[in-house]
Amino acid sequence: MMAIFCLAVLSALAANLKLYLKDGSYHIVREYQVEKDRVRFYSVERSEWEEIPLDLVDLVRTRAEFKESQEELAKEAKVLTEEDEAERQQREEVARVPADPGVYLVDGKDVKPLKQSEPKAVTDKGRSILKALSPIPIVAGKAIVEIDGENSAFVLSNAQPEFYFRLAFPERFAIFKLKSRKGVREVQTWQIMPVTNEIAEDQEIVPILNRQIESDLYKIWPTDPLKPGEYAVVEYSTGQRNIQIWDFAFRPAAKP
Repeated sequence: MMAIFCLAVLSALAANLKLYLKDGSYHIVREYQVEKDRVRFYSVERSEWEEIPLDLVDLVRTRAEFKESQEELAKEAKVLTEEDEAERQQREEVARVPADPGVYLVDGKDVKPLKQSEPKAVTDKGRSILKALSPIPIVAGKAIVEIDGENSAFVLSNAQPEFYFRLAFPERFAIFKLKSRKGVREVQTWQIMPVTNEIAEDQEIVPILNRQIESDLYKIWPTDPLKPGEYAVVEYSTGQRNIQIWDFAFRPAAKP
């Protein structure tokens, strides 16, 4: 709607033009007509038709400027139309993604939600379930963040999948490559410092690109093709002991 309004304003402005005289002055006119040795024009200032001798009028400059203004108008109209189309596409894109926070695989024109995993922090004292809003108390030493199962049930055959990520909180997000071992997949390793309880995190981060669509909605995809293995899209705050995980696996499609 805004683009249509702007186009209407530009068209209205372009309807008036300058009829230049050879002494450098000009009349603002709505239109003009060359009739033998005279130029007849409609004066915008006086709202009436007037005439002037042709030999006083600089038709070359008048026509050149009119052509230039029409070309500029066409460029501005093209930009406005493209902006309007981009806004329309963005509205349609936002409408595709559910309002609930989470990760959604882009599958053609459809989106498929990834199931959120339940991460656990494993120390020599045992396992503790991690909650986003109530991180567990910890003591100095090493902790491993893991999720159950050696393999994800959500398997992709596209080496460069695209995801929509609607954040639950204004936090960091990334794609991690996970390490599979007996019965679990390791997501992160925490080294908890004594006294300060500061956490040094270690994980294998996959380089990604992202495009922000709304304040809490991003489209993300790996920079380079994934290698076969286990992965997860994660949302976390550095050193805050809270992490949310949506796991998936990449396995190339079998060749026929």
